[in-house]
Amino acid sequence: MAQETAASPDVKITPGYRSYALGVLVLGYTSSHVDRNIVGIMVEPLKADLLLSDTQIGFLTGIAFALFYATLGIPIAIWADRSNRRNIIAGAIAIWSVMTAVCGLANNFWQLALARIGVGIGEAGSSPPSHSMIADMYGPTERAGAMAIYSLGVYIGIMIGLFVGGWVTELYGWRMAFFVVGLPGVLIALLVRYTLKEPPRGHSEGQTEQEAQPPMTMALFIGMIKAGFHHLWSKVAARHIVIGVTLTSFVGYGGVAWGPAFLIRTHGMSPGEVGTWLAPLVGIVGGLGALFGGKLTDHMAKKDPRWNTWLVAIAKFATVPFVVAFYLIDNFAAFSVFGVDVSILWVLYVPISFLGAFYLGPSFAMIQTLTPLRQRALASAVMLFVINLIGLGFGPQFVGILSDVLRVSFDFGVDSLRWALFGTALLNVWAAYHYWAAGRQLKKDQV
Repeated sequence: MAQETAASPDVKITPGYRSYALGVLVLGYTSSHVDRNIVGIMVEPLKADLLLSDTQIGFLTGIAFALFYATLGIPIAIWADRSNRRNIIAGAIAIWSVMTAVCGLANNFWQLALARIGVGIGEAGSSPPSHSMIADMYGPTERAGAMAIYSLGVYIGIMIGLFVGGWVTELYGWRMAFFVVGLPGVLIALLVRYTLKEPPRGHSEGQTEQEAQPPMTMALFIGMIKAGFHHLWSKVAARHIVIGVTLTSFVGYGGVAWGPAFLIRTHGMSPGEVGTWLAPLVGIVGGLGALFGGKLTDHMAKKDPRWNTWLVAIAKFATVPFVVAFYLIDNFAAFSVFGVDVSILWVLYVPISFLGAFYLGPSFAMIQTLTPLRQRALASAVMLFVINLIGLGFGPQFVGILSDVLRVSFDFGVDSLRWALFGTALLNVWAAYHYWAAGRQLKKDQV
């Protein structure tokens, strides 16, 4: 890789600039989650128009996207660890934005599946280099908070996807919704390419790691991938974090993909109504949870680094009773707040969304902290490979298959989706255990 692609050590990273850079990266991450999750609000119209089953919908929201997203993330991350991360991110945003718009042209299941694969290919190049750039701009005592701010893209993106996607789908159809959310991402790609600069590696830790990298060969490439997996598996704390975040993602992606359909089928809501209520609960409440969780973790971890994961474990245990009530409630009881009827379902969803968002900033921050400088994008990609192949790939697919099985083989009828989501959600207890176990190993494994 030519050396001119690397950042110059003379690049100045001022507090104002790094805040701006983080904001632009959040915009890109937001765009990815709008485009990634937009299908969830379209489940019922897509099923009716293209004659799809729940299993096929699960494939479109899960494996079709995640297989390429997860696998390509690793070679792209190796490239990012040796090259200009900013340019990779800009190109990735452009690809997934165009492919999201192409989804609106699909006329059958396979055309839509191919377009979704294209979205996954584009999104593979975003998060690992973004995590690496953030780690070079924010030191260890600020990193969880910065990662939590970056993670706001998840919640803002889902919020925009639910609200805009819900109403555009209801008023103009699902094809127009793909066009509306996809094409603006091209502008974000230009913003990344022409207004951000590549930060010097190790800047936030006062290091000047600038040695020339050896030429890339197939043997070196395979060796680096093996080293990335070995690094995360050999450190007990990192291993527990990866397992915990993977289980969390399995539950979370299944819920995001199928939550709107559950509310439409079980409680008779329209896509626009679901988008109106669910969007602020996921986007605003979830975003505040991610911010609060990241900042609280930074504060408590200054006294004891084990709080980086223990706080996540406590939050996950605390959500369990609210999750049980949310999925099992049968009536649609409402009460008036300032003249507006508010369903008890939305009240239950507030702590689910707030506490459920605690994990993002601390999880990704700790992986960066546990990893050497020139392996950070790769470590992030390996972590995302496991998370997305299992969580994003099989979470929605598992819920869809289980819903079809319960409906056809056990005669659960319209409630099949309710019970599929409820059973999956209980995996949060298992995830909480791994976060707690990670904290017990954290001091020993820090580099």
